[in-house]
Amino acid sequence: MQLIENIGGRFWYMTPVSETDRPILGMVVGNDKTLMIDAGNSEQHAKYFLEELSKSQVPNPDIVVLTHWHWDHIFGLAALTKTVSIASNKTKKEMEKLLPLSWSDAALDARVKAGTEIEFCANAIQKEFTEHRDIKIVLPDVTFEKQVEIDLGGVTCIVQHVGGDHAADSVIVYIPEEKILFLGDCIYPDIFSEKENYTINETLQLLDRLEAFDADTYILSHWKPISKEEFNQEVTMLRTIAKYTETYKGNKQKIIDEYEKYENRNLTDDEMATIINFVNGY
Repeated sequence: MQLIENIGGRFWYMTPVSETDRPILGMVVGNDKTLMIDAGNSEQHAKYFLEELSKSQVPNPDIVVLTHWHWDHIFGLAALTKTVSIASNKTKKEMEKLLPLSWSDAALDARVKAGTEIEFCANAIQKEFTEHRDIKIVLPDVTFEKQVEIDLGGVTCIVQHVGGDHAADSVIVYIPEEKILFLGDCIYPDIFSEKENYTINETLQLLDRLEAFDADTYILSHWKPISKEEFNQEVTMLRTIAKYTETYKGNKQKIIDEYEKYENRNLTDDEMATIINFVNGY
């Protein structure tokens, strides 16, 4: 079940759904304007978010920001007909590539077979769109290159391109008055390659960019809001495993041994998966 939660009075979000790959959707409420973060994985997803927010007297968005081009963050844009959409120019270019595609079961299966789509995404699309698959790709109205600052009245949104392995076009949304950093999917690995992976340089550069923001709450699109302490733990893990991957030239067993020595305990499933991702990307 999806829930609407509120942080700090200005920020609202709806919890994700893993089965149909619905990410967290965010809403920043200013005195003058309202800004939505990500459009959802379907028109139904976007509409449900707005309907639930209306019960708390949160107005419909004037602006929507797309964090990156992946289907689960953009397919709902067609429902936001009275909203100005903003994305990085890189996101628009990637979305343009989706315009000629068919989303039928046969077309999805063919792309999975050809290696241009991953099975997880194809299955999630089929589960989200069980009846009508009339998916309409709507391109963003406004694009930017590096950063755009949006004054909503009493609260600001800084939208900045940060990149990362998951999607080169990834942007974050920083709300300085609330010390909230909406990460989207930027900190996740690349899931579209033959093997899911992190690369050392891309990861370290991304972490440098993210750590420049003074935040207390971090929003991960397919997980939940986390504290600064939890974010710092994640950053330390990524930096340490990246360092060992470089030192041991991608040797999985040596990286595991060194990281177990560093933590002085058996590794978690998440740590093991992260090591494998770095080995794959080396």
